[in-house]
Amino acid sequence: MLLSLAIWIPIAAGLLVLALGGDARAPLQRQIAIAGAVIGFLVTLPLYANFQTGNPGMQFVQLVPWIERFQINYHLGVDGISMLFLLLNSFVTVLVVIAGWTVIESRVGQYNAAFLILSGLLNGVFSALDGVLFYVFFEATLIPMFIIIGVWGGPNRVYAALKFFLYTLFGSLLMLVALLYLYVKSGSFAILDWHQLPLSLSAQKWLFFGLLFAFAVKVPMWPVHTWLPDAHTEAPTGGSVVLAAILLKLGAYGFIRFTLPILPDASRDLAWLMIALSLIAVVYIGLVALVQADMKKLIAYSSISHMGFVTLGFFIFNPLGIEGALIQMISHGFVSAALFFCVGVMYDRMHTRMIADYGGVVNSMPKFAALMMLFALANSGLPATSGFVGEFMVIMGAVKANFWVGFLAATTLVFGAAYTLWMYKRVIFGPVANEHVSSLKDLNTREFIVLTALAVAVLFMGVYPLPFTEVMHSSVNELLRHIAQPKS
Repeated sequence: MLLSLAIWIPIAAGLLVLALGGDARAPLQRQIAIAGAVIGFLVTLPLYANFQTGNPGMQFVQLVPWIERFQINYHLGVDGISMLFLLLNSFVTVLVVIAGWTVIESRVGQYNAAFLILSGLLNGVFSALDGVLFYVFFEATLIPMFIIIGVWGGPNRVYAALKFFLYTLFGSLLMLVALLYLYVKSGSFAILDWHQLPLSLSAQKWLFFGLLFAFAVKVPMWPVHTWLPDAHTEAPTGGSVVLAAILLKLGAYGFIRFTLPILPDASRDLAWLMIALSLIAVVYIGLVALVQADMKKLIAYSSISHMGFVTLGFFIFNPLGIEGALIQMISHGFVSAALFFCVGVMYDRMHTRMIADYGGVVNSMPKFAALMMLFALANSGLPATSGFVGEFMVIMGAVKANFWVGFLAATTLVFGAAYTLWMYKRVIFGPVANEHVSSLKDLNTREFIVLTALAVAVLFMGVYPLPFTEVMHSSVNELLRHIAQPKS
C-alpha cells in the first residue's frame, strides 16, 4: 500500500494544483504543491525503515489484476536496488518545489503540477514489476518533462524539447518490441517471470540491442547523448535538476532490472561493447566538458561522463562494480542537482550562464561560494564526499576485472577535477569581469535551505555510506548469482 501512496499522492496533489486554475490562486497552489511533495517523501521513509536488508527478493509487493485477458497486472514491489531511488526521487521533488517558490511567477500551478506528476510517475517506474506497467510509467515520464522544457525553458526550448522527446521515444519503441517478444515467449508480462525465461544466445542478442537503444538514450551513453546538453541548457533550473538527478537514472535502472537478469548470456558476450562505450563517455566526454563556455553545458557533459562510470560498473560483473555504480547513481543525483541549483542561483541574479560573465563572486556571495565549493569538490571525487565512494568502488571493481579498464576509468577523477575546479575558479575567484557581480546578494533563506539539505546529503553519504550499501548488498549478490548461470 505504501508503494501505491508514494506513486499516487504526488500525482493527486499535482492534479489538485492543476484544478485550482490560474495564477490568482498561486499562493494556495504552492502550499498544496509543497504539502504533496513532503507527504510523498514521508511515505517513502517507512519503506526504508521497514526494509529487510538480508532479503534479496521483492518487498512491499502489491498485486492487483488490471487487464486479465493479457495477464497484465498492477504489480508493484521494491528490492535493495530500487529502494534508494524512491527516496532520492521524493527528496529531490521537495527541493525542486521549494526552489521554484518565488522564481516561477507565471503558470505557477502548471509548473508545480508537472513536477509532482513526474515524481509520481518516476516512483512508478522504480517499483513496477509488470512489463506493461513499467512501459506505461516509463513513457509517461516524457510528457511532464517535455512540457517543463517546452514551456518554462530558454529561447531554444521548443527545439530542445522536441529533440529530447524524439530521441527517447524512438528508443522506447524498440523496447516495446522486445517486451512483446518476451510476453509471447513466456505468456506473462511479469518481469520476475522473464528473469527465469530460457532464451537462445541469438535471441538474447537481438533483445539486448532492442533494450540497449531505449536505455542508452536515457542514460545517455555515447553516441546517443547529444540531446542532453540541449535539454539541460534550455530547461528551467528545476527541470535540469530532475533531469540530471532522476531521469538519467531510468536508463541505468533499465539495464539492471531488464538487460542483466533477463539476458545474462548476451550481457556477458557483449560486455566488451558496453565497457568500450562507457570508457569513451568517461574519457572523451570529460575532455569535451573541459572546453565548455556555458556552465550548464559543462555540468551536462559532466553528467554524461559520470553516468559512463555507472554503465561501466554494471558490465564488469563483480559486487564492487555494481554496488559502486548504484552508489554513484545516488551520489550523482545529489551532486548534479546541487550544481544545477548553484547555476540557477546565479542565473536568477545575472541572467547569464556564461563563465566569462562572472568572476569574483566570492566577494559578494561568500555563503554561496562555500557551498558551491563543496559540490565542486564532490563532483571531482574528493574523499569524504559522496562523489568519491561510488567512483572508488567502480575503479576497484574495474581493476579487479582488468587493470587497463580501471586505469582508463580512473582518468575521470583527473578530468572531473580539471573541468569542475576550472569552472569554479573562473566563476567564484579571480578579477570581477562584470560590474553587476559586486552588487549580487548572497543566498536567501529558500536557496540556503535547498543547498544545505543537499550539502548534508553529500557529506553524510561520503562519510558514512553504510546505510546506502547495506540495503542493496543482498540484491546485488543475488543478481550476480543469477547472471552467472547460463540460460541459453
